[in-house]
Amino acid sequence: MSSDAAPTPMMAQYIEIKAANPDCLLFYRMGDFYELFFDDAVEASRALGITLTKRGKHLGEDIPMAGVPVVSADDYLQKLIALGHRVAVCEQVEDPAEAKKRGSKSVVKRDVVRLVTPGTITEEALLEPGRANYLMTLARLGGGENPSYALAWADLSTGLFRTAEVSRDRLEAEIAAVEPSEIVVAEPVFHAPDMQPVLRRFGRTARPEPQTFFDGATAEEKICRFFQVTTLEGLGRFSRVELSAAAALIAYLGKTQLSARPMLQRPARVSQGSIMEIDPATRASLEITRTLAGRRQGSLLATIDRTVTGAGARLLAGRLSAPLTDPETIGSRQDSLAFFLDEPDLRRNLRKALAGLPDGERALSRLALQRGGPRDLAGIRDCLEAAIAIGEMLPAEMPAELEAARGDIAALPRDVAAALREALTDAPPPFKRDGGFVRSGAIPALDEARALGENSRKVIAELEARYAAETGIRNLRIKYNNVLGYFVETGESQAKTLMSSEWAETFRHRQTMASAMRFSTQELAGLESRITGAASEALSLELKCFDELAGAVLAEAEALQRGAEALAVLDVAAAFAELAVEGDWTRPVVDSSLAFQIEGGRHPVVEAALKAGSGSPFVANDCDLSPPAGGDKGALWLLTGPNMGGKSTFLRQNALIAVLAQIGAFVPATRVHLGVVDRLFSRVGASDDLAEGRSTFMVEMVETAAILNQAGPRALVILDEIGRGTATYDGLSIAFATVEHLHEVNGCRALFATHFHEMTALGKRLTRMKNTTMRVKEYKGDVILLHEVTSGVADRSYGIQVAKLAGLPAAVVERARHVLSELERGGSQARRTAFIDDLPLFSAALRKPDAATGAGDERHAALAAALNALDPDTMSPRAALDEIYRLKQVATSGQVGDGRS
Repeated sequence: MSSDAAPTPMMAQYIEIKAANPDCLLFYRMGDFYELFFDDAVEASRALGITLTKRGKHLGEDIPMAGVPVVSADDYLQKLIALGHRVAVCEQVEDPAEAKKRGSKSVVKRDVVRLVTPGTITEEALLEPGRANYLMTLARLGGGENPSYALAWADLSTGLFRTAEVSRDRLEAEIAAVEPSEIVVAEPVFHAPDMQPVLRRFGRTARPEPQTFFDGATAEEKICRFFQVTTLEGLGRFSRVELSAAAALIAYLGKTQLSARPMLQRPARVSQGSIMEIDPATRASLEITRTLAGRRQGSLLATIDRTVTGAGARLLAGRLSAPLTDPETIGSRQDSLAFFLDEPDLRRNLRKALAGLPDGERALSRLALQRGGPRDLAGIRDCLEAAIAIGEMLPAEMPAELEAARGDIAALPRDVAAALREALTDAPPPFKRDGGFVRSGAIPALDEARALGENSRKVIAELEARYAAETGIRNLRIKYNNVLGYFVETGESQAKTLMSSEWAETFRHRQTMASAMRFSTQELAGLESRITGAASEALSLELKCFDELAGAVLAEAEALQRGAEALAVLDVAAAFAELAVEGDWTRPVVDSSLAFQIEGGRHPVVEAALKAGSGSPFVANDCDLSPPAGGDKGALWLLTGPNMGGKSTFLRQNALIAVLAQIGAFVPATRVHLGVVDRLFSRVGASDDLAEGRSTFMVEMVETAAILNQAGPRALVILDEIGRGTATYDGLSIAFATVEHLHEVNGCRALFATHFHEMTALGKRLTRMKNTTMRVKEYKGDVILLHEVTSGVADRSYGIQVAKLAGLPAAVVERARHVLSELERGGSQARRTAFIDDLPLFSAALRKPDAATGAGDERHAALAAALNALDPDTMSPRAALDEIYRLKQVATSGQVGDGRS
């Protein structure tokens, strides 16, 4: 092909379709493969680890090509989506036979049938069963200094649809709470400089789309058209910017799903103040749904999850991400838990009935998008039958939340369940194109078609025997070839019988052979037609049955969605009860006061890890941050003590107990009285933000500033080691001022851990501050960490003892003790500086301990004790000389003598 030769018809078609989808990898269907060409092939080869080949030339260059089998395309899609790619799936949209009618070189018509993006996948193989897959849109309306913002998010795989109007400073926190797989933003907003800090944190998750998607003037019309209503009054009250976000989400689904109509629930508004506000840093610090390493295992969610269904696991994750602030609703959830706690047999039977059920929510969504298969129908059947059975086992009187769930279960369409049971096999195949999913006996015509297809030899043999008996020709045979099809064959002498007037109308002569004659019959021709078309007829009948069943299911979609949600509610309530029994957890009192009293509180994740590992018990501790009698501001605990003493664990466990209490769960404590926490702040642990050019200390200060500027009386604040990332006096000053501000201005309930022991003096003038410490014991120079919180202050930080426990070389530990003893002697800054300047470098390291006997350690300890006992400022030259001889004896023998020879 010359360099200026036109592309082949097929490649011209590919280039045209690719041009319409420039931001997607194009899966171009060719027979049993999806092929990728040009840059797409290169990218796919690198991302998927598949072979890069070539096919023909374009503009004088080889055309790169890579392909994946259609049957295993989901596996490859999963990898591409995980890497943040979007994929346009291009299918053949006409029969190849039709293309041939236009000419031998005609190309089969192809078109993109779907855009696969991270936020719009519905395939079971591509989704985590217990994790929602949210698509989110971010809308901004109005210019100037005070634009309005809103978020809309939906899980296409279940139909959940929510909106919320948010302030600019809460955008990042609200997005992090939802954990969307994909965020769609209008192009001007996406590229706006003030939005870069927010969107950059979500990387490839965020993508720009045309501003027309977010047109506020047409938003209401788009939403009404999608939900087929004339007004939005029945859907609720939404702000203009919320409508813009919701309409953009619907428009994006229209772009990616093309002709398929997603089955979305009507949007529900999340009102401001209805959930506990938790900023991204706090979510990460507390490891609520994922650990700092990004894993689910080891998080609070993984620790408390006892659900047995995918829908239940998603509901639990949703609740944990958005703790409530309404004591009445929290109490309603607690009542459900308490009910199952008091009914162990019912709880056990319920969990047994739920365990292993297919994901009915997601099966329903796939059917609505015309991506469902027989197994999705069977999944809905199994869920319906289980739900009906569960509804019958529930007692007459239950708490309100469970009563509502039972009502939704009672409204499930039993006729649909019966139809699915009668029509479908117990274990149907995954794809409807394969057939074999309709139960025998369900459709008589299908049974007959299957019998013809599966037992054609038997049917022909029976007809042959009948013809032989009726005509009296014993050697009559029915045979088949590709020219005549099925025919009756007899010897030439017997053929006269078939050609007689008696049988002439039945048997028609077809062909004369040397020693035989061949005939056809109308019955045989009809049978042949039915046999050869039996497989096609059987599949056609099954596909028709599938469409009828899917139509019946989708006609009841709303009731089925509510029923699936009801099962999830039952699952979560029973799972919480199971967790409470396992861990001996307690029902907290949650009200609108400012109380914060925890007796015997434990860290749920650490306690679980101890049980799974060493089996050692967790040391429980109390915490009381309630305001003094008649006060309207919470208490502040200043916590001192050694590293590894349990300060950070204690801080976190109280925050996690508040989160658990406000999702309606019981908590790991002996008694809890909690006034609702409206905002939770945590600054525990060190981290930097190199992408933004922020050091560890800068990140610490930014997060501390956010706390001091936002925390109110209902907030809970936990802070650990504020000021450690800078010079000692700078850090101490910042820590002092921070505690004073929390106490005097914020008035919130707070826990503040520190190694700055000077801060304990604040307890004398800050009336709501209480000094507390982690208890320790010393034994033969070693420190024993008791992990108990008690009133008082730590006399020191025990850093050197902890360093010894960590395995620092003995010489380093001894050197540190020596330096510490000198620094603790006090004196002016100039004296301390001079002492450090005069220290003989590495002297401790040059002393070699006796590894065999440990005598070296004893000598060092004795020498250190002798040195600590000296006061050089009061010694005469003669006394100093005597002490040198004595110290020399200590250094060699480890025994303290009088120093004279």
